Amino acid sequence: MLYFRQVLAILRKDAQIEFRTREATTAMIVFAVMAIVMFNFALRLRVDSLRPLVPGVLWVILVFAGTLGLGRSMASEQTNQCIDGLLLAPCDRSAIFVGKAVANALFTLAIALIVAPLMAILFDESMLHTGVLLTVVLGVVGYSGAGTLIATMAASTRAREVFLPILLFPLALPLVVAAVVVTSGFLDRLPFEQFGSWLGVVVAFLVIFWTAGTLLYEFIVEA
Repeated sequence: MLYFRQVLAILRKDAQIEFRTREATTAMIVFAVMAIVMFNFALRLRVDSLRPLVPGVLWVILVFAGTLGLGRSMASEQTNQCIDGLLLAPCDRSAIFVGKAVANALFTLAIALIVAPLMAILFDESMLHTGVLLTVVLGVVGYSGAGTLIATMAASTRAREVFLPILLFPLALPLVVAAVVVTSGFLDRLPFEQFGSWLGVVVAFLVIFWTAGTLLYEFIVEA
């Protein structure tokens, strides 16, 4: 119970900071809305139907919006050496990782709640499918785990805004490809046997990076 209280304390801290400043969520919302509108008008001029493109557009928006949130999350910790104060707290280092990763996942899922109805209107594709919602949750949680780990590594560098996507995007490529395939399979009502193995890739990515973050965060954050 002590461990979970530590995780909740980190999560509460990040949530309160974001509610006061709204730096990350504002940037993520503006990017997501602008990306949807631009994709809609640009692609409509080139293709007859936008529905086959929905899974790819959805995950491109979630990945880039999530990366904006990850960058701001760790940048705020570097301000006035707040990360040093966090490390002095009497808590397990892995609790810091879990708390920040959960906060990043919740912020990105909040963006997904805005993106889904907009895409349903502009792309004429309903996103209210249990399989699609499950894939979005698993994919976002997995991406947030890997992103929190990489963002911590990049936070101490001068060019962290550049360093973060350079490291994170190639690492997250298997997750994004698998998530696009699974989302497409659910939206097209394909038999689960045709894309079920790709859902396994999403789950495996989530488990691997959350486990790695829990075990290695102490060494990464103090490096």
